[in-house]
Amino acid sequence: MRFLEARSLASPLCPWWTARAVLAACLTALLAACSSPVQLMPTPVKFTTGQVEPFAHKTALDGTSIPLLYATNRAVFLESRQPFYSIFPSDTLRMGVAKVQIGDGTLDWDQLRQLSASGSQRGRPVLSLERMEELVALTPQSDAETSPEAQAYFALINDALAVSRHRDLIVYVHGFNNAVWRGTAQAAQFHHFTGRQAVVLAFLWPSAGSLLSYATDVRTARASVPAFARLLELLARNTNAQHINVLAFSAGARIASEGLATLAQPREGESREALRARLRLGQIYFAAPDEDTYRFVTDLRQYIDLTERVSLGANLGDRALRFAARHQRASRAGRPDADDLTEEQVDFVNAASQRLNFDMIWVDPRAIPDLNRRAHSFWFGNAWVSSDVLMQFLWHKAPAERGLQEGFTQQGMRFWTFPPDYDQRVKALMQQR
Repeated sequence: MRFLEARSLASPLCPWWTARAVLAACLTALLAACSSPVQLMPTPVKFTTGQVEPFAHKTALDGTSIPLLYATNRAVFLESRQPFYSIFPSDTLRMGVAKVQIGDGTLDWDQLRQLSASGSQRGRPVLSLERMEELVALTPQSDAETSPEAQAYFALINDALAVSRHRDLIVYVHGFNNAVWRGTAQAAQFHHFTGRQAVVLAFLWPSAGSLLSYATDVRTARASVPAFARLLELLARNTNAQHINVLAFSAGARIASEGLATLAQPREGESREALRARLRLGQIYFAAPDEDTYRFVTDLRQYIDLTERVSLGANLGDRALRFAARHQRASRAGRPDADDLTEEQVDFVNAASQRLNFDMIWVDPRAIPDLNRRAHSFWFGNAWVSSDVLMQFLWHKAPAERGLQEGFTQQGMRFWTFPPDYDQRVKALMQQR
């Protein structure tokens, strides 16, 4: 039994030598895809309708570089304001600012502005990490409230929030096989396509940056949960963000899911209402989450009432998650199988989809233009999907108000799909704003 009533793309059992060959081919293809440079993502369809100029308020002074907030629990080889981060986790939470460059220096602002409103995939520039500056390092014994460096960093965030059209803080948690440069580039392009009007912070957990280190990344992701939970708690306590939103991709979902469940444990005598007000959790989006389906639902039950909305984008043909399921011997939340859940959990998911603002978004390659049937990075690699992700974070709207179409499984779970006229629906929505 599947969450979504769609034909599974999984192949039947095959001889061991065939399975090994298929696995090797998958690894080769994934390695090639994951080692490639980050090119500017396709322009979200909401910006290609002609109804909005995303950068109307910007000038050439903004340039082709993107400033980005970051936090990491990576250990450093040498303590410095210009750090060299390792692939090993540490107990110290480090925060700073990064600068990501779009293009090779020959691209000017007017050209970037045109590219950022064009649906063409030709000539997309490469994003590269130019520099990082670490501003604060908090050991487990450090008190952020009495640290001048920490308070200066939070003041920097508050200054950014004060001039932003959106008073929310968006925390991006990258996936596995992500070196520092890749995680910052993914977060930076997301920030760019908010019209550079949202405040985005990248949580750069210590992925080994190698497809062959998947098992290592699994362990490292689990070890990064306390740092992530601490980060969100510090942001809630020390910033003026109206909401703290989370966008977690792939293996980043392991960190975000368990971290949110950790934060959902109230202090002694604290009510759920007080806890919700203290954390200020807003929009939570899991894109192709690489987390055990059972564990994901277990965590979800603990924190969903503390959020405004939780969304899960799933492609049932996701090749990367198919590999992950074989490796972990359990279905992934981004390619779920309800047979991995208890009957009580299935009932909870069905009820949550109808009454608790839990949205299962079926990213169906058969219905979405230019989407590979095995796509994993669809949240930024496809113009329709990225447009919906942006609208959820910037508009705080339900799926129906973002142009998605409602459906139900035979078991009663509500899900959402992209209708054939999604681009026209988005155009109409943009005209109304």
